[in-house]
Amino acid sequence: MKKVLKALALLMAAVLVLACFAGCSGQSGLDQIKEKGELVMLTNAAFPPFEYVENDEVVGVDIDIANEIAKELGVKLTVQNMEFDLIVDYIKAGKGDMGAAGMTVTDERKQQVDFSVEYITSTQYVIVPAGTDTETFELDGKVIGVQEGTTGDVYYADDPDVIKAKEVKKYKSAIDAAADMLLGRVDCVIIDELPAKKITAQNEGKMICYDPGYEPESYAIAVQKGNTELLEVINTVLQRLMDEGKIQEYVINHS
Repeated sequence: MKKVLKALALLMAAVLVLACFAGCSGQSGLDQIKEKGELVMLTNAAFPPFEYVENDEVVGVDIDIANEIAKELGVKLTVQNMEFDLIVDYIKAGKGDMGAAGMTVTDERKQQVDFSVEYITSTQYVIVPAGTDTETFELDGKVIGVQEGTTGDVYYADDPDVIKAKEVKKYKSAIDAAADMLLGRVDCVIIDELPAKKITAQNEGKMICYDPGYEPESYAIAVQKGNTELLEVINTVLQRLMDEGKIQEYVINHS
């Protein structure tokens, strides 16, 4: 009987220890961020004006927004630059606190992460060499450059119901795709409106961009599913910035 009681006592002790660990690991995402004093933002710094590298530092519209979120939380911002098509997977795995990379809200992504309120509306543009007649330019039959994992890649260039491309070449950034276009390796590049305008402005006289008339889309910030407390803070900051006209100001500053 004593052995049974001893065994039961040990079992109860083990249960209490496990409960303690469960309580500790059950910290909210917001508590963990405040405890470590750091907000980790995952991005792809090849998407101007939203994120790009200047003087060896990642800057842009999304970084300005993230700094305001970090300030609201009373922590420092750490920006992790990575490939765009890995961001959602890293957020799902808890390897970053938020993903901000001019990320379009889609039904597929909503199944994997939770999104903030939408803060920018955009659409897809086409970059072509200077002198191209955009009124008669046809995407069908062309070699098209895209940034891998973006809307231009997944929902347009690679969908034969939208474009019957001769070939789709995938790049780590639209900047690389546009550079290859100047070398004659692709006929055009499909990318979001503001990055397209930024890239062509930096290559004035060499390339132009135009609106082919695709559906508008919206950007939002991604967090791990169920991280509601962090999402509430992000939404509060985004709403304040939109009400104050700050996001449009950031766009102008980085354009």
